[in-house]
Amino acid sequence: MNYTQDLLSNRKMFFNFMKEKYSVYQNSNIFFRDIQYAIKSYYEKKEQKVKYALAEKLAYEFVNQLESEGQLKKISDNAWKVNFSFASDVIALTEGNTGKN
Repeated sequence: MNYTQDLLSNRKMFFNFMKEKYSVYQNSNIFFRDIQYAIKSYYEKKEQKVKYALAEKLAYEFVNQLESEGQLKKISDNAWKVNFSFASDVIALTEGNTGKN
């Protein structure tokens, strides 16, 4: 399995998973070890064992890709600013739109 590609393809799901334990929101700081441990936990939740060294490697690859895309902005050797929004995909219900067909 290509874990890095899986993380990149499912980044929204991963960051929503990460938000359950860590403060991750637009313009917040995010730390390398938090990402590393979140990756480890994320795959354990999927019943896939990821060792510490692999989680560290995946975190480097994941962060480097997000940084190159402008999703994360490096602020130190182990910290980045979240440069994207977690806008909800839920359509707001209004009087004219009850969500029922």
